[in-house]
Amino acid sequence: MLEWKLNSNGKTALLIKGARRIGKSTISREFAKNEYDSYIEIDFAKASEEVRHLFDDIQDLDYIFFRLQQIFNTTLHERKSVILFDEIQLCPKARQAIKYLVEDGRYDYIETGSLISIRKNTKDILIPSEETRLSMFPLDYQEFLEAIGKEQTWPLLKYLYENMKVIPDSQSRSLIRDFRLYMVIGGMPQAVNEYLDTNDLARVDQVKREIIALYLEDFEKIDPSGMLSFLFKNIPSELSKGKLKFELGSVSESLKRNNSGSLLHELEESMTVNICYRSSDPNVGLGLHKDNSAFKLYMGDTGLFITLAFWDNEYTDNILYAKLLSDKLSADIGYICENAVAQILRASGHTLYYYTFPAREDMKKYYEIDFLLSHRQKLIPIEVKSSNYKRHRSLDVFCEKYSDRILYPVLLYTKPLNRDGNLKMLPFYLAPCL
Repeated sequence: MLEWKLNSNGKTALLIKGARRIGKSTISREFAKNEYDSYIEIDFAKASEEVRHLFDDIQDLDYIFFRLQQIFNTTLHERKSVILFDEIQLCPKARQAIKYLVEDGRYDYIETGSLISIRKNTKDILIPSEETRLSMFPLDYQEFLEAIGKEQTWPLLKYLYENMKVIPDSQSRSLIRDFRLYMVIGGMPQAVNEYLDTNDLARVDQVKREIIALYLEDFEKIDPSGMLSFLFKNIPSELSKGKLKFELGSVSESLKRNNSGSLLHELEESMTVNICYRSSDPNVGLGLHKDNSAFKLYMGDTGLFITLAFWDNEYTDNILYAKLLSDKLSADIGYICENAVAQILRASGHTLYYYTFPAREDMKKYYEIDFLLSHRQKLIPIEVKSSNYKRHRSLDVFCEKYSDRILYPVLLYTKPLNRDGNLKMLPFYLAPCL
């Protein structure tokens, strides 16, 4: 956001896109307080009709600015003030006005809203091109550590990764416990705050249920057929089956028959999920070999994933909490660890890809590389193991097959950091360093 303010210098508005309840409004408000002499925040979810109608006719910008200053009792200063458009999707005319407001150049503008709703509500207006877009995600692991008062842990993790420093099992187990807590709570600001305020995971679970209910309501408004919400609710069950791709037919035959591609696009636009596509050819240009027909769906937040997995049960019945908070992660919850890794990689700016290929010894058997990253014109294949097992047959075969394309392979698991030749064996808490 600071880079935008400095480099744009009023030539573009800033559009912050992200899922509902991610903290877009809060961070915009804090930014405005810290970086400008004054600001006006227009929340279109509760703005008066007069404020909304100001943007029906924007020929007289002087009048609009005079009225806004009077209504919000705030003085705007040229090139030193910002106007926040919160829930911009609820006032399409204000979105359209951005082009002319930016062209006028007197003030800066920050827009926030759910991108899926923005597209639905602005389909009949001129979409401004004068926008810089930023994606916002749930708290990443570094931010989570800072939130729970363990900010000194992050420099340690970076040091361990950069120097491949091996530490005793007891120290590693302590770091793993913090990471498990991150998976349980997730990175939604409300959930993290509830944990800090109450130290009660049942209360945290209730907060997450309220967020999920809000998402489902949004999906019902966008898709009255219910297919979109049905697809979203079945993410945990499909991922837990360990299949090589998300099978729409196993969720609903109607999804398979109808325009599932459109629903998938809308789900992706909501930023409540992370989609991992299969690469048909594992090479540095992963986007050139994206297989749109084969993909996996992960939840955008692992804490929400765990709550959704037990949506029909009370908190006390959610065995995933007990398993994750115990000293040992079991193999049957590997899909949760996969979801956490997908969340971490996506928040770090990576586009998600995976790869599958048949085994030479049995053509009916397939090997799978959970995630593929491209770096320095080479690939970093990643395999995720939730248990203590160190077997990595898929990685071994993949490295033999594509040795000239690989920078180094990575195994993410629960044991301390280690190396096996070129293979980096990393505990989950070092995944954010990739």
